[in-house]
Amino acid sequence: MLSLAADLGLGQPMEHCLRQTIIALRLADRVGVGESELVATYYSGLLRNIYCHADAHEQAKWFGDDIALKSGKYDHELGSPRAAVAAIRKVGAGRPPLHRFRVGLEFALSGRHEVEHMIAQHARLAQALAVQLGLADDVVAALGGAYEQWDGRGWPDGVEGESVPVASRLAQFAEFIEVAHRVGGVAGAVALARRRRGKQFDPTLVDVFCEQVDSILADLDGAGTWEVVIRAEPELAVTLTGVQFDAALEAIATFVDLKSPYTLGHSRAVADLAAAAGTELGLPATDVRTLRRAGLVHDFGRLGVSNAILDKRGPLGVGEWERVRAHPYLTERMLHGSPSLAPLGAIAVQHRERLDGSGYPRGLAGGAISRPARILAAAEAYQAMREPRPHRPALAAGEAGAALAAEMRAGRLDEESAGAVLRVAGHRVPRRGGGPAGLTPREVEVLRLVARGMSNKEIARRLVISPKTAGNHIEHIYAKIDTSSRASASLFAMQHGLLPEEEFPAA
Repeated sequence: MLSLAADLGLGQPMEHCLRQTIIALRLADRVGVGESELVATYYSGLLRNIYCHADAHEQAKWFGDDIALKSGKYDHELGSPRAAVAAIRKVGAGRPPLHRFRVGLEFALSGRHEVEHMIAQHARLAQALAVQLGLADDVVAALGGAYEQWDGRGWPDGVEGESVPVASRLAQFAEFIEVAHRVGGVAGAVALARRRRGKQFDPTLVDVFCEQVDSILADLDGAGTWEVVIRAEPELAVTLTGVQFDAALEAIATFVDLKSPYTLGHSRAVADLAAAAGTELGLPATDVRTLRRAGLVHDFGRLGVSNAILDKRGPLGVGEWERVRAHPYLTERMLHGSPSLAPLGAIAVQHRERLDGSGYPRGLAGGAISRPARILAAAEAYQAMREPRPHRPALAAGEAGAALAAEMRAGRLDEESAGAVLRVAGHRVPRRGGGPAGLTPREVEVLRLVARGMSNKEIARRLVISPKTAGNHIEHIYAKIDTSSRASASLFAMQHGLLPEEEFPAA
């Protein structure tokens, strides 16, 4: 499922990562890697690009449509002059000429270094998620080398040759070969492999691939790609308990919320609010658990929407709205392949439907919207109001409550569900005090604003301090939590319960 999320963020068709994993495993079998390396190849194929959305906010700032930017990465050799020129041409895309000039000047001064730092962070964040999901050390190491190249011109450490984990080499090669084969057939895949032999790609992998290309690429478009990849899992059956399943979904929800600084901690907060409302309404414990899980996954489809749209401060155009309206459908499609996840998708896909038929993606009305989806819709609507958005600040609890009640009276939200959410939300309390890693209360405030994408000047204005003082706070925060980027700081804040800024009191 995570691999399908990566597909959306890369602007590729769903199952791109599944197919690249099949290619990587077939090639691994032919070059004779060991069992642990095979496991690392499997999970690297699925997870190597999962954090490409973590700094989509910054990518959109520089290049406009972040998804369109990433979809073009297969057109040129990584780090080549042509790739650099292609990126520069996208700087400020979709903005007025004067804005493009200003952004272009900023990019010339600091942008390239920032982009390279982003790529390095993608690998480190993927490693952190692998650790959180309990994957093997070889998988963690392979994800750390996801963007290294054979010739040493990769990221983050410029490792070269045999020093790059073989699983990293296999997964990277398979990723680019999958795209080349889909676009240009067998001939296109072979041409790409030979053109980048000894540069981006391991020469041995290229030679074996070219010798056995027909069997390696056979039947990639056949039905049941999901089932093929599930059966190919080298450890045969990794089984999760209910508690482990919930922990995995929570980790993935946090991963999805990194998509935008405006949604940090949103999914988990919605899940908790929906579950509390379900309990308030007397739902059985199993139904409450399912509802909470649906809350955790409800926004997965946002990965298929560009941050140029999600983080836009002005009104959305018709075409932009259509992309937003598709995100619940994308969530459902991501989840439908698994018997354990499909029921969650069936609830999540309806979280933006409204009783009067004014919602999306299908315009369902009345009884066509399930009871769990009605509860989730009310919880999501309330929580979204309590969080900042590009076009408005966060609403106070009273304002959000009044707005939710108005939606209920207008017949758009279910009265029973919205009433339960309002009753439960009435007990929500703001967090106070200091934070983890020795952060002071002021540093916690600054960390939250950094995570929301604010600049030093914006933080200074908000907290009535000087920009220099804000910068000093950020420097101290980064030192304490051992990070150097907004994406990593955001992940830390969510993992330690600092975002969103409210929580339910203990029962």
